[in-house]
This record gives sequence, structure tokens and C-alpha cells, in this order.
Amino acid sequence: MTTDDAELHDQALLREARELTPAVYALARVLRLRGVAEAGLIPLPPSDLEVLRYVLESPGTGTSALARELGLHGSNASTTVRGLVAQGLIRRETDPQDRRAVRLYPTPDAQHGMAQIEDAWAGLFANALAALSADDRAALAAATPALRTLGSTLRDLRNTTRD
Repeated sequence: MTTDDAELHDQALLREARELTPAVYALARVLRLRGVAEAGLIPLPPSDLEVLRYVLESPGTGTSALARELGLHGSNASTTVRGLVAQGLIRRETDPQDRRAVRLYPTPDAQHGMAQIEDAWAGLFANALAALSADDRAALAAATPALRTLGSTLRDLRNTTRD
């Protein structure tokens, strides 16, 4: 590939990214702002919901790892965790390997609540999907694995840059 070809390729990728990013962001915004109320749960600030989702996906994580992964300041992560513990959504356990450290685990209430939120999200998406053409629904279904891979790649790139 020549330098000119590489520049054209890079420009094409940048155009694709500029088209995709706002669409993905709009979907993420809907998920951040909807679901909790539809599930009939007490509203959580978006940062609390992010922390809770992370603990649900990575039970046994520590507060430092959580803060690093979510891009939060340690003090903000600790404050958010304290609030979620007070609400009975996260429990702390002393790390058996390091008695000074704690591990975070979701409570059954958190697991049940997140299942309700995800059901509400699925309902929101199902209603929106029903308004789309069969071709658009098929394209979105086909894109699901690529979107998962994109999310993993973005997370890996962020972790590589931080290391």
C-alpha cells in the first residue's frame, strides 16, 4: 500500500467513525436515561448505574480497579460505592489475600433490579425495532457481534494507553 493509499484508507476510516459514533452515542444515551424509571425502580444517577453494572459484570472487583476501568477518580468511585452499599445494592468483603483491601459484589437486589432494567431496555428497543423495516432489523441483528467486538477493542485500547 502506498502512502497515498494509506492516507485515503485512514480518511475513509475516519469518515466511517464520524458517522457511527453519534449513532452509538445516541443509543447509549437512551440506555443511560431510560430503563430505571420504566422498571419502576428508584432512579440512580448515571455514574451509580455504571458502577453497579461494572460490579455486576466483574464481581469481586476492587474499588481501584473499578475506578480505573470506568475512568473515575478514586474518591468519586469510593463515594459512589458507599452510596450503593447504603442502598443495599453492593456488598463489601475483605480480600482474603490482602486484609486491607475489599472486594465488591452485587447483592440479589442489584441483580434483580438490573434484570428489570434490562427487561425495560429490551421493551424500549423492541418497540423501536417494530417501527423499522425488516431489512434494518436484520442489519442491526447482524451488526451485534461487530458492536461487541468494537466495544472490547475500545476497552483494550484504553487499557493499553493507560498502562
